[in-house]
Amino acid sequence: MGAVPVVAESSDGGVPAVEASHTGPAGVAVKADSVSGPAVRAHGTSGRGVWASSDTDYGVRAASKTSAGLRASSEESDGIQSSSTKGQGVAGSSETGHGVTGTSNGGAGVVGRSDTGNGGWFESNHGEGVRGWSKNPDHGAVVGINTGGGNGGYFESNTHEAIHAVTNSTTTAAIAAYQANPASNTAALYAKTAGTGLAAHFDGTAFAWDFVSNNGDCAEEFDIAADASAEPGTVMVLGDNAELRQCASPYDTRVTGVISGAGDYQPGLILDKQPDRENRKPVALMGKVFCKVDAEFGPIAVGDLLTTSPTPGCAMRVDDPTKAHGAILGKALRSFGRGQGLIPILVTLQ
Repeated sequence: MGAVPVVAESSDGGVPAVEASHTGPAGVAVKADSVSGPAVRAHGTSGRGVWASSDTDYGVRAASKTSAGLRASSEESDGIQSSSTKGQGVAGSSETGHGVTGTSNGGAGVVGRSDTGNGGWFESNHGEGVRGWSKNPDHGAVVGINTGGGNGGYFESNTHEAIHAVTNSTTTAAIAAYQANPASNTAALYAKTAGTGLAAHFDGTAFAWDFVSNNGDCAEEFDIAADASAEPGTVMVLGDNAELRQCASPYDTRVTGVISGAGDYQPGLILDKQPDRENRKPVALMGKVFCKVDAEFGPIAVGDLLTTSPTPGCAMRVDDPTKAHGAILGKALRSFGRGQGLIPILVTLQ
């Protein structure tokens, strides 16, 4: 082990081994550089290993070209504990490695608290902004708590996942979301996309879920014939090459469903979305949807069975059950006495 330029010891728990201050307009109280070993090594048997504060700049600023800028470990408590009344509790950045690495065998690897700013701020140009690892099954690798109304954690990335979660456990999930307020009507997990892609994608051999939606029907996207009318509420039938077009004949056994999105109902679930393909529409195959109807072939009452009509894109009441087998679209949920219009129906293809 090489020589240590400065060695300071204190046996008094209330007296620091080293105390340095700088009162000038700029500069640092202590500056230490090292080519291969630690620039500063501090150990306290009862107090803090390092205590650093600044009125205008960082309390501690550490940089490294090949390893961790700052590394801290603890056997029983926090590896790093930092607080700030106005700025970041901890600001860590790295060009190629980890901005901040915190490891603990008992408590949290890193704890950051702030009264008005960020409890922790992590940036990286190549690696992870934050990487958490915990060996204790009762403690999280990264814990974020906000009691003032903001986010417990905020993660953002320009080119990769904002959060990448992996677990080797055979009994737990990589990500678990819980809504702990029994009076809340909000979701435990919320996903939204600003583009044309999916808000959520599930890829696996099997999965189970409790799915709740405020919208009406279960729909699936189909290819629509280029010359076909397919506005919401239109009754659709199978055409050539599995493309859909609006119905135009009575009791058509090729009936497929109703284009979703008319009236007050929106699709609650859409299957087989393919954003890169054009001329596709969601077709309600099950559930409640607003549908075009024509009462010229008989007034429609609540509960009447509906089928395709000669009026393009419209349903009508089933008058001849012998012709309706395989051509039933659903049941009327509202009466309709004359003319053409939209009414809510329950899609029950049969």
